[in-house]
Parts: sequence; structure tokens; C-alpha cells
Amino acid sequence: MKNCITDVKGIFVGQESDYENITGCTVVLCPDGATCGIDIRGGGPGSRECCLLNPMMTVEKVHTVFMAGGSSKGLGVADGIIQYLEERNIGFESEFAKIPIVPGSVIYDLSIGSSHARPTKEMGYRACLNAKSEKISQGNVGAGTGATVGKALGFRNCMKGGIGSASMTLRNGVTVGAIVTVNSFGEIRDNKTYETIAGVYAEGVIKDTNQCMFESDNITYSFNMENTTLAVIATNAKLSKVGCCKVAQMAANGLSKTIHPFGTTLDGDTTFVLSKGELECDINILGTLAGEVVAQAVVNGIKSATSVAGVKAYQDIKK
Repeated sequence: MKNCITDVKGIFVGQESDYENITGCTVVLCPDGATCGIDIRGGGPGSRECCLLNPMMTVEKVHTVFMAGGSSKGLGVADGIIQYLEERNIGFESEFAKIPIVPGSVIYDLSIGSSHARPTKEMGYRACLNAKSEKISQGNVGAGTGATVGKALGFRNCMKGGIGSASMTLRNGVTVGAIVTVNSFGEIRDNKTYETIAGVYAEGVIKDTNQCMFESDNITYSFNMENTTLAVIATNAKLSKVGCCKVAQMAANGLSKTIHPFGTTLDGDTTFVLSKGELECDINILGTLAGEVVAQAVVNGIKSATSVAGVKAYQDIKK
């Protein structure tokens, strides 16, 4: 076990980072296809093809889910993913062609690095080419390259977010893995120790985000939608689209355990679930397990991140 989403058989992860402009993308590939569901908690999501994941829609399976920086400009990485899938004749079977179904979401990372840069089609293609079933790199990589957290006092006092992954396996062989891009308005707390490990950093300490918000005067957050935490969960348990959506909803509880506050109008928090459909598992057990795995992935992402462009990371202040 790698304690990574790639512990789920048939799941491959590829990442591309632009360290000059501080942005990137992460692709979760399932070439054999997987049933997919979604849960959107944040008020400012940026996404592609997510409507198709509604259980009432026709498409049952997808072959990839992506996460990217660049805000809406980063959605272009899907073109590279489509090219990769087309070249391998992978997609939804229509009368005249196979149509790749490429859902995904983006984070706002334009406040760090270049505000004019975005992950490109070419980066999306390369991420597919380098996708592997090995343990992934975490922290400042892929969609987490420019991720930040703790913005209640503005970008000048935020800390570094990043990509994190984790997995757990039950005695019956059911495995749940998650990969999370942590880029939140709120602070991050370790759900096991309750320690605040990243957030508003001022005067040499991490300030309490709730206190910062409650004690502020004449501050409005109405248009500062610069945050989004994205999670992709995979399992070898058998789920319908309805089941995937319910597990995604329950898995978001893992985000609420670690991100405070969570699901604000300033965030576009989105959770995807991929089911490879092999083993039976009670959906309540599965959803609860997914929440635990997501929480651990958030913590792993924060603890793996390093400082960049003057933004401090957990590793800088833990000493």
C-alpha cells in the first residue's frame, strides 16, 4: 500500500507543473472507465462537463477527471486530455465516433506567480503521458503548485497549500483513495491532533481564522472568490451514479473536518467520486471511509508543501 489514490487498481495519476509561473494540472486517469459522481459545496466553482455527472444524465462512465490552476483559463487542459484519449480510441460510443468525456475543475491561483499564465493543452497532454500507478508526488506539484490557504486577512497573510493523497483498505479488500488540491479561504486543522497547521500567518504565528473574521471591521469578502479545494476519490467498490454522488456528499465531510470555515461563497469546493465497480460495500461505510481518507489527504498536502514566492509553508513554521 502506497497510502495514495493509486492504491485503487486501474487508477493512474499524471501531473505537470509550471514552476516559473507557479501553476499546474493533475490528471486522474481510469482507461477502462469508471462510474462518476460529484458534489459541489462551494459557491464559486469553475468546472467542465460536470452536469453530465448528474444521475439523470445519460453518460454512465468517464475515463479521466482533471484538476488545474489558472481559474477558468485553466479549463483548456481538457483539450490535451481529449487528444490523448482520442489517439487511443477511448470515449463515449456514438454512431460516428468515440467522444471523450472529460470532467474537471479548476482553482484560482492567479495571485501567486503570473496572473496571465495558465495550465495549457500541452500540459494536459503531458500529464496523461506521464500518468502512473505509483505513489504520487505531493505538495507543490500539479494543480497544487500555486495553491494557497488562509486568506481571511488577504493574500499577504496566507500560507502554502498543495496536492495531497491518502488511502485506506477494509478487511474485505474494499479500498478508497483520494487526491486533494488544497486551496481554501479557511485555515487547515489536523483532524487527528486538532492542531492548526496552516492558515492566516501574521506576526510570526498562525492566527485563528474565525477570530480574524469576527473581529474585522469594514471588510467584505463578496468578490474575493480566489479559493477552491478539489477532491477526487476512487474506490474498487461497486457504485451507481447515484451512489457515487452520495459518497461524494459524505466525503465532503472530510473537508469540513480539516478546513475552517468550509464551503463558503468564496470557495468552489468540488468532490468527484470514481467507482471501478468490483466489490460490494455498504454505502454508509464507504462514505464514512471516504471522509476519513479525504481529511488525511488534506493534511498530507499541507505538510508536504514548501514555501514559494514569499508564501510560507507548514514546513517553515513547524521547527
